[in-house]
Amino acid sequence: MPLTKEQKQGRIDTLHQQLAAAKAFIVGGFDHLTVSQDLELRRQIRAAGGRYRVLKNTLAGRAAKGTAAEQLLQGLKGVNSLAYTQGDAVALAKAMQQFAKDNPAISYRAGWVEGRLLSAAEIDRLAALPSRELLMSKLLYVLQAPAQRLATAVNAVGRNTAAVLDQGVKQGKFKA
Repeated sequence: MPLTKEQKQGRIDTLHQQLAAAKAFIVGGFDHLTVSQDLELRRQIRAAGGRYRVLKNTLAGRAAKGTAAEQLLQGLKGVNSLAYTQGDAVALAKAMQQFAKDNPAISYRAGWVEGRLLSAAEIDRLAALPSRELLMSKLLYVLQAPAQRLATAVNAVGRNTAAVLDQGVKQGKFKA
């Protein structure tokens, strides 16, 4: 049964709200994707904090008006899908890239992250970045390193003094 005009408008409004809140988008295409593959892709994208939708091109173009995805979703042709997230764009790119490697039935064509359109090659480079957690741990290590070195230097004075005194006692230097 075809959708009524009100149902279509409701779907457009829902998608518009989701696109307005999203920070990263990846447009993909799929050919002969099985149901189990589709479910696996959706599970991986959800695990990365994103959402995945198969698009009707005209409705997607209307829903994208006034959002950051407008430029990306205008004039789509063929069968398209959209992965988007409000969170970590790198995690979304990693999930899409990993699935595309394992399943040639899906590909990604373009993306948008922080106001910049990305090609498929740029999405690959984005996916090659370390995860947010790894970057945060590296930053924390760099911030803690000076404090650790200071504590080691302060402790070294007392430790070295104790070692010198111990050697002096063992060699009999302090006999009266």
